[in-house]
Amino acid sequence: MVLKSFFFVAGALLITGCVSSASKKTDSVKILQRLELDADESLPVIDVHTHTRFSGKPEITSKIPDTFEQYLKEMKEAGVVGAVSHVGSGRQGFNAELSKHHVIQCFGIGDQVDVSAVEKGLRSKDFRCIKIYLGYVHRFAHDKAYRPLYRLAEKYDVPVVFHTGDTYSATAKLKYSDPLTIDEVAVDFPKVTFVIAHLGNPWTQVAAEVAYKNPNVYIEASALLIGDLAQISEAGLERYLVEPIRWAFGYMEDPSKFMYGTDWPLTGMKNYLEAYKKAIPREHWCEVFFENAVKVFRMKDLEGQYKCRINAEK
Repeated sequence: MVLKSFFFVAGALLITGCVSSASKKTDSVKILQRLELDADESLPVIDVHTHTRFSGKPEITSKIPDTFEQYLKEMKEAGVVGAVSHVGSGRQGFNAELSKHHVIQCFGIGDQVDVSAVEKGLRSKDFRCIKIYLGYVHRFAHDKAYRPLYRLAEKYDVPVVFHTGDTYSATAKLKYSDPLTIDEVAVDFPKVTFVIAHLGNPWTQVAAEVAYKNPNVYIEASALLIGDLAQISEAGLERYLVEPIRWAFGYMEDPSKFMYGTDWPLTGMKNYLEAYKKAIPREHWCEVFFENAVKVFRMKDLEGQYKCRINAEK
């Protein structure tokens, strides 16, 4: 998640002068308006980056109610048929009810690395991925403490997701969250699938290069902006969300390496999806918004239930 994005919302008022909330919201409509599908088209969506602790309170930045009911409501409104939840350290936040809604959960790694607990979670299939919070935890991706986890990921055929880039905490240390550090473990563990979260923002070009160079590294671009996107100008959405995704997608030259994620509840699913779609050529929507996540997170049950059909030349 990108704290700079939060400050941008406030900063936009200073840059554009005395602009009313109503005019700012209208200014963003072109990017956030829904791109309607034809009757013969279908776009099932998988959000690969959500949080499901469900505090019951409005999220401090987005003001979205952090509840199970709101989560399911936004999934439905955005056409999200499955998701990945990044729980807290250990089993904190694990919710067995999520599997009924095609939501898989990542085992979160905090300061203490309990390899046996991780293996137990993977063996039981309560957890189907591993999440490492680079920056929040003051270790590099190649730290020796994490290497047994990569071996477990290979053994159980699950992906490892890294928080990269800016953080939501002043106590985090950014040198540990530079996406360049993923290159070393990608080389050392070629049979493990690694995912760079947040497109490494603000090191988006570095993240794109690491994914371009390593066949086992994938990208998702969640939380490049957070909060209520309808309150951000069209220019701001284009500059800080659409352009970075568009550039990275083009640079990587491989549509199979990119996925969609939001970091809900830091931002809403529907508006983030519509802005994200502006950056991805229509002919690659099926891959980016559905098929790549099915492959990376081994969500074969969804592949059997949903078929994506997009008219590329529309």
